Amino acid sequence: MARCRRGEGRIDRILLTLQRLKKWLAKHPRFHLHFTPTSSSWLNLVERFFGKLTDKAIRRGIFHSVPDLIAAIEDYLNANNSDPTPFVWTATAESILAKVRRRRIVLDQTPPKTETLH
Repeated sequence: MARCRRGEGRIDRILLTLQRLKKWLAKHPRFHLHFTPTSSSWLNLVERFFGKLTDKAIRRGIFHSVPDLIAAIEDYLNANNSDPTPFVWTATAESILAKVRRRRIVLDQTPPKTETLH
C-alpha cells in the first residue's frame, strides 16, 4: 500500500496504520497490545490509577536508571497509601446491563467481516 494522501478513504488510512503498526510490533517483540472492550468499565478505574501515578510520579521526572524509576513509583505508592482515597465505582449493574443490551443490538446488525488482515 502506498503512502496515504489527503482524500483517500478512511478505510485505506486505517489499513495503512494497521500495516505500519504490525510492522513496528514485529520489529519490537517485547511490546504487546492488549485490546479491551469499551464496556469494561472497571478498567476505567485502573486507567485512572495509572494516569494519576503517571501525572504525580513519572511525567517530567528524570530517571537515570530503572531503580530510580522504581524508587519514584514506590515513593508515590507509599505516600498515596498513607492517606488512601478509594476510587468510587459509580456505574450501577442496571446501567452496565443496559449498555451491554444496546451494544448487542448494534453487533447483531453489523454484517460479518469477510476478510482477515494478516
